[in-house]
Amino acid sequence: MTVSLTTPVTGSAQTGLTSPTYTIVADTPPTASAKQWAVTALGGTQAGVNPHSVAAPFTTAVFRPANFKSLSPVNAATGQLRGVPINTYKVNTRKGVLPLAGQPYKDARITSSIDVPAGSDIADPASLRAMISLHIGALQQVSAGLGDTIVNGVL
Repeated sequence: MTVSLTTPVTGSAQTGLTSPTYTIVADTPPTASAKQWAVTALGGTQAGVNPHSVAAPFTTAVFRPANFKSLSPVNAATGQLRGVPINTYKVNTRKGVLPLAGQPYKDARITSSIDVPAGSDIADPASLRAMISLHIGALQQVSAGLGDTIVNGVL
C-alpha cells in the first residue's frame, strides 16, 4: 500500500477547536491488509479531547481488499461482461467518547467505503482519482458544519 500518514496530521476546521493537530504513531492494524495509526498527542486547543488510550481509542486505519477481484472474460456470444466484481477499500476513524459522565467510553466511528468496479483501475483511473478528490475536498469543505450537525442535529 502506498497510503502513508506523516506526523503531525493537521486537522480541519471545527467549532471549538483551534488549529488542531494530531501526533500519530504506527499502530498494529486489525488485519494484514490494513495500516493503522494511533493519536498519541494533541496540538492546538482541543479542550476535553484525549489522545489514544486503551479505554478510549483514537485511531485511523486504511483497508484494502484482502483478495483483489478481477474481471472475468466477456461472454463469447454477447460480447458483454458476465458481471463486474467490486473491490472495496475503507478508511475508518474511531474515537472513544463518553455517552454520559461517569460511564465507560464507547467508540464513535467514521467509515468511508470506496467501491471500485474491477477493471476501472486500468480503464478509467482518472475518474477514480477525481472521485476521491471530490470526496475528500467536500469533506474538508463541510468539516465544521458536519461537526456542528452531529452535535446539534441541524443539517
